Amino acid sequence: MVDHELTGAFAPVVTPFHADWTPDAPRFVAHCEWLLSHGAGLAPFGTNSEANSLDAHERMTLLDHLVGHGLDAGRMLPGTGCCSLPETVRLTRHAVAHGCAGVLMLPPFFYKGLTDDGLYAYYARVIDQVADSRLRVYLYHIPALSGVPITMPVIERLIRDFPTTVVGIKDSSGDWNHLSEMLDAFPGFGIFPASESLVSRASARGARGCISATVNINPQVIARLCREWAGGGGAALQAQADAVRGVVQSFPMIAALKAVLATQRDDPTWQRVRAPLSLLTREQHQRLHAQLAACGFTLPG
Repeated sequence: MVDHELTGAFAPVVTPFHADWTPDAPRFVAHCEWLLSHGAGLAPFGTNSEANSLDAHERMTLLDHLVGHGLDAGRMLPGTGCCSLPETVRLTRHAVAHGCAGVLMLPPFFYKGLTDDGLYAYYARVIDQVADSRLRVYLYHIPALSGVPITMPVIERLIRDFPTTVVGIKDSSGDWNHLSEMLDAFPGFGIFPASESLVSRASARGARGCISATVNINPQVIARLCREWAGGGGAALQAQADAVRGVVQSFPMIAALKAVLATQRDDPTWQRVRAPLSLLTREQHQRLHAQLAACGFTLPG
């Protein structure tokens, strides 16, 4: 296993839509530029990007726009995992060709009750078919939504058989005991918890940052926390990040993130979510902003 080098706060970038529900590339690029300018990395086409409501062409076109506008592919971890193995290969090859730092790869999530052998075979075949030494895979463990846990034996086999390719994981289990077990079992592996609320505890055990939804609205504080958690101001940064996270996660996350961007940027276009998701109700919208105001939050910059 190669020692992992990529660190910091990454945003599963929320996807803006035009009035006809097609992706709004200019707003997407501008938001990504803003995130990078505040110290965050980009994990486009993750859960909070509404990635599974986007087709492969839409994802590839948006990534083309990011790279075409000169954004640093070395700070990008696009999501490429799909139910279809050929589609995952296609998206992964495209990301590698653009020089992305790695790809964040969901397991195939339709069939449930998979064996470890079946799940291992899926990842192994993607890697073999992409057939590019530049590929760096970050597994995406989110069993509450995928219904397909990436088990410890599967991780161990993938690291053993593809030590320079399978280099990390996003752990969205929400289970500290599980995260702690991974940190103990796989030293040097690029482990990223899915919440900034775990940064201080997990970084002390070898985690490399976080890949978190709220980086979309709070990049500066979370990026600083990932760098400075052990310093004299670490506790205050953790408390600031926790306060904002606590508010936003009490609402439907994607709609809440977009409501914050729409209101604080005075840009109603940002509110749009693609069906089957729904906007916040008026009452939810009011409570969200009142609670964020009460903890002193404003969008940086």
